[in-house]
Amino acid sequence: MTQTPCRFCGTFLKHTFVNLGMSPLSNAYLTEKQLNGAETYYPLHAYVCKKCLLVQLEQFETPEQIFNDYAYFSSYSDTWLNHAKAYTDLMIKRFGINQNNQVIEIASNDGYLLQYFQQHNIPILGIEPAANIAQVAENKGIPTRILFLGIQTAQTLVKEGIQADLLIANNVLAHTPDINDFVAGLKILLKPKGIFTIEFPHILQLIKHNQFDTIYHEHFSYLSFKTVEQIFAKHGLKLFDIEELSTHGGSLRIYGQHDNLEKTEISTRITTLKEKEWQAKLDHIETYLTFGEQVKVTKRQLLQFLIEAKNNGKTIVGYGAPAKGNTLLNYCGIRTDFIDYTVDRNPHKQGLYLPSTHIPIYHPDTIRQTRPDYVLILPWNLKDEIIEQMNAIREWGGQFVVPIPQVEII
Repeated sequence: MTQTPCRFCGTFLKHTFVNLGMSPLSNAYLTEKQLNGAETYYPLHAYVCKKCLLVQLEQFETPEQIFNDYAYFSSYSDTWLNHAKAYTDLMIKRFGINQNNQVIEIASNDGYLLQYFQQHNIPILGIEPAANIAQVAENKGIPTRILFLGIQTAQTLVKEGIQADLLIANNVLAHTPDINDFVAGLKILLKPKGIFTIEFPHILQLIKHNQFDTIYHEHFSYLSFKTVEQIFAKHGLKLFDIEELSTHGGSLRIYGQHDNLEKTEISTRITTLKEKEWQAKLDHIETYLTFGEQVKVTKRQLLQFLIEAKNNGKTIVGYGAPAKGNTLLNYCGIRTDFIDYTVDRNPHKQGLYLPSTHIPIYHPDTIRQTRPDYVLILPWNLKDEIIEQMNAIREWGGQFVVPIPQVEII
């Protein structure tokens, strides 16, 4: 039993959501020289708070350590780029964002989203903690500050005259170990009449579709709307609309503003989503306590497929080197005895090895050269994009394997 307090409400964590054993940091890719060295492993044990129902991991490494030399670049996914462009067009149309407004994105990565606002000559600023990625954005002409957002950094920006009419934070809320400090920083950075939008994976979909591989050490929290609404209300921020998205296996986009703005109408979509969470019993701790058994079933299914395929002389490779893939492979004990190699479009990962499993990462062209029988899609949230890109495997009778929510051969 941990003596760790909940990162939102402070209640000591006693209840297990799922225990995925010991795992290295999911983005701790290895060079060939590091393969014979020691690797650091941490418990990948998610708890649920009995009081506020926030699902969370304990913190073992600082964000500075995790994001010091980050390997995830958003621009290598066409699906995500299309999502970013559609979002930009929506904000411009719905809220009239124009050249007189300041758009700021938290965790702006390589400028994948802000580039579309820039094309409309709208003032932009990215805030990105990973220096290597921030430099890529700067090289594209996207002004970027290397910062972790919190109360102090937000106050510093405001003193410089920097505040947002539109404040964006996509897939970063879960990455912040001090969620109260982060949300308080958002409030400071938001202009009095500003609007913020935040996207995060919805724990309802994680539970429903058995997406346990999205649990890894850089994701400190796993969020329902009910819990998120409590967090923002505590810091004087009101949510007035919400969208359900297909990204990352099922996400929410929340819209909010300062709670002293009374005129904004609350969307009926919020009522609808609250009803959906209530129907799924996300307000009962018992719902969270049964998730671990689902995970064990998926592990056995995947291992059974891999064992049968290898016993039949089949060759299997992976597609992608995402953090979620490392959780899946480490938890299931899948190494080069099952997966010959994996491939990734991101050149920053090519030539490296997956943490713990030591599976090598190659260029996607390698699949055409070796003609495997099966391609295991590790970033299953991008399966449609990947199947379209790699459909040439049909020429030699190759098939795709999707592991989540259950093993599917395509």
